[in-house]
Amino acid sequence: MSTHYTYLIIDITTILFPFILSFDKKVAFYKTWPYIWRGILVTGTFFIVWDILFTRNNVWSFNDKYIVGWRIAGLPIEEWLFFLVVPYACTFIYSCLTIYLPKRNHKNRGWQVLLPLGILLVIAALIFTSFEYTFYSFFFCGIAIIILYIVKNHFPSFHADVFLYTFLISTIPFLLVNGILTALPVVIYNDNENLGLRIYTIPFEDNFYGMLLMLGSIISLPQKK
Repeated sequence: MSTHYTYLIIDITTILFPFILSFDKKVAFYKTWPYIWRGILVTGTFFIVWDILFTRNNVWSFNDKYIVGWRIAGLPIEEWLFFLVVPYACTFIYSCLTIYLPKRNHKNRGWQVLLPLGILLVIAALIFTSFEYTFYSFFFCGIAIIILYIVKNHFPSFHADVFLYTFLISTIPFLLVNGILTALPVVIYNDNENLGLRIYTIPFEDNFYGMLLMLGSIISLPQKK
């Protein structure tokens, strides 16, 4: 098979099993689709604009060898799909954990980790202002966490502890998918715009870029008081 389908296959594989399992009777994730797709659209729009600007600024680029070649606003069609399939998969994991974890674990103690992390990210962003990817990924993620903490009473269904579990579990497919994207590489990062720290071949900043993407999608879930 042509290597030009590599990124597309990664997108399809990412969403395949979460989509099939969405019809599990206990989770019934398909019933939340109107909220999910609305949240993904809003969050995805933010990330698409960010992606377009960073591509134009040469913060990262895409290897023509691994994409089909169709581009919209300078981004491969696979990159647009990425912002549909990844949030869907992460939100599915969050919903499953919300259902299957014992209720006694849903005490939102995760804020004891998330809030200090948000503050540290903002401080780190202000230290590393010379690295464009580092600054914006740290700053946006940190500010989003802090704002969500301030207005958390408006999101009674959001469980910070379940979110952290989701993030930890998602690191497995995250390392696999991002490992392939950065090892081939499908996505080429300009190391002048990041710290140069890598987890395998994955820029350290990707962790918080991904956390922000996950957070924006999850808070779109129906809120139940």
